[in-house]
Amino acid sequence: MQHPESKPSGTAKPVPITVAYGDGIGPEIMEATLSILKAAGARLEIDQIEIGEKVYLSGNTSGINKDTWDSIRRTKVFLKAPITTPQGGGYKSLNVTMRKMLGLYANVRPCKSYHPYIATKHPDMDVVIIRENEEDLYAGIEHQQTDEVVQCLKLVSRPGCEKIIRYAFEYARQYDRKKVTCFSKDNIMKATDGLFHKVFDEIRAEYPDIESEHWIIDIGTALLAEQPERFDMIVTMNLYGDVISDVAAQITGSVGIAGSSNIGKEVAMFEAIHGSAPDIAGKGIANPSGLLQGAIMMLNHIGQEDVAAKVANAWMKTIEDGIHTGDIYEIGVSREKVGTQAFAQAVIDRMGQQTEHFTPAHFRHLPPNMEKYAYVRRPAANKELLGVDVFVDWKGLKPDELGQLASSANGEGMKLSMITNRGIKVWPDGFDETFCTDHWRMRYKMEDGSVVADKKMITRLMDRVTEAGMDVIKTENLYRFDGRDAFSLGQGQ
Repeated sequence: MQHPESKPSGTAKPVPITVAYGDGIGPEIMEATLSILKAAGARLEIDQIEIGEKVYLSGNTSGINKDTWDSIRRTKVFLKAPITTPQGGGYKSLNVTMRKMLGLYANVRPCKSYHPYIATKHPDMDVVIIRENEEDLYAGIEHQQTDEVVQCLKLVSRPGCEKIIRYAFEYARQYDRKKVTCFSKDNIMKATDGLFHKVFDEIRAEYPDIESEHWIIDIGTALLAEQPERFDMIVTMNLYGDVISDVAAQITGSVGIAGSSNIGKEVAMFEAIHGSAPDIAGKGIANPSGLLQGAIMMLNHIGQEDVAAKVANAWMKTIEDGIHTGDIYEIGVSREKVGTQAFAQAVIDRMGQQTEHFTPAHFRHLPPNMEKYAYVRRPAANKELLGVDVFVDWKGLKPDELGQLASSANGEGMKLSMITNRGIKVWPDGFDETFCTDHWRMRYKMEDGSVVADKKMITRLMDRVTEAGMDVIKTENLYRFDGRDAFSLGQGQ
């Protein structure tokens, strides 16, 4: 469906984009945003689609229909208002689904202060968060395994790490950013976060002109919240990036003024970082600035950087003039409190004007494919099977009793070496003080330290474990890659 007011006058060929008005405050802020883009002369041809709550409640648990996918994949540019995922089980996050299915591996969230017109303790803050967008815990692979324990798998791949980290350094080079900081938790998650840090160290060596550093995520986040001016760009994993980008946006003055882009090799999606705020929907008071910032990033992405700068400068002039929505209104700083449409009109009225306090906006078109180097798969490592971790649902409370039962499954040179409960070693030589739930890991390895001769030995071990009366819920093979043991020790081992 074509938006009736989307085509600009003149001879410039409009760029096709897909637009979703979303849920909650989405329709209000999208209408305001599109009215500003039209007034600025954005050269757009809009295909409007329906996603979100209505689609979910129609019986589609994904929240999106096939023809909608077709539109996004055809235009390759998607401007999306916030959507609502219905409460309760059975509904997957559409945001996560779209980012992953469309290969939108890079989430870019600029977080900049607009002091003194928007209240902040950090007037010099100007940080860009580059968040990996496709994997980590957001793979969404979860299972309930026992009465008391559920799991979520954290998946981190070398291609995923390489793509996002290289994107961050290319972005820094393109936009004259001086420093890229990596956040991870590799002091605890040595395999997953350790891979991310390792790849960061590899890639940063290729960019000697850009300063780089690494922080553990917890102290890094504390520093970001207290001294954000010490950071320029941050690249991090999916969950960490989700958290710190909201922290960063909020300490600029309001999460409601931040937009983001989601960049892939073929498709890009642009949005506000806030949610659908159903509690204020229909009241005409929502701030459209977050979605407008996403739209500005979209204009730059499609090569209309002239329009992007025009809109950005008009928005900053509006903020300078004290025309504010209620979420950022402050007595003594703001001059007028306005609603959604009045704010949009104020921006339109200032189109073509320059800011007085802020540095005027200017943009450099970032080519749609920022994946400068395609991932090249490395030669396969020498992979050796050393044993297996067997996870069981066992209702007993004494690890020594499970140790005796599990040892009865020893055979063919494979022997029980350790039992953990929630990762903590409880057998042999566990502590009585360690609390145990009903989820146990039993590690079997070759007694003489050799490799497992045949995977059928693992199958026969499973038969013996089952015959001993234990409920196997999961297994993980223990491998050595090129002489390096590729599995974690038990805590306390």
